[in-house]
Amino acid sequence: MAQSIYISIWLNISIKDQRGWYFIKTISKDIPLAEITLRKYPKPFNLEQRELVKKICLSIGLLQPGDSRDIITDILHAFVKQKKELSSKEVEDFAIQQRKQLNLPQVGIASSNIRRQLKRLKDLFLIERVGNNYRITENAKFSEIFAEKIEKYYLQTILERVKEYFSAIDEAHEWNISTSRGFFFIARTS
Repeated sequence: MAQSIYISIWLNISIKDQRGWYFIKTISKDIPLAEITLRKYPKPFNLEQRELVKKICLSIGLLQPGDSRDIITDILHAFVKQKKELSSKEVEDFAIQQRKQLNLPQVGIASSNIRRQLKRLKDLFLIERVGNNYRITENAKFSEIFAEKIEKYYLQTILERVKEYFSAIDEAHEWNISTSRGFFFIARTS
C-alpha cells in the first residue's frame, strides 16, 4: 500500500477581539508537494522566438495571463538563444539587454529574482545546474524534456496522487465516514 505524504503547517495566531481580549487561533495550511498548471493556446503559427517562449511559459504555468512581470520569459529565452551553459550573471545581462532592445520595463531584473526564476525553471526540469552554471536539461530538445521529465514523471506522479484522493473519497462515501469533535463515526451504507 502506498503511503500518502503531505505537508501541513500549523500556525498559532494571536487575535484581538472587539472587547480587547486576546485569544489564539490555530490555522492549518496544506502545502502541495508538487503542482503544475497547464493551459491550451492556439497552435503556434508565425510567432517570434520570444513570443513562442512566452507561450511556453504561459502554457506550463510559469507565467500568468496578463502578468506584466514576464522576466521568466527572458530568462528561458536566454537558454534558447545562447544554446550553451550560462551563469546567473550572464542570464541577468541577457535579460536586461533583451528588455532594453524591446523597450520593455526593467522590472524583475534584480539578481535575487533572477536566481528565484532559475530555480523555478530547474524545479520543472527545463534547466539543470552544472557547477556554477545552468544549461538546458541534458542539452536535450524541449519537446524531449517535456515528454520525458514533465509528462512521464512529474505529471504522472501528480495524477496518481489525485487518483488516490478520489479513491479515498469513494471509500469514505461507501462507509459514510464523518467526524465530529475529533471522534469518528462510521456507518455502513447499503
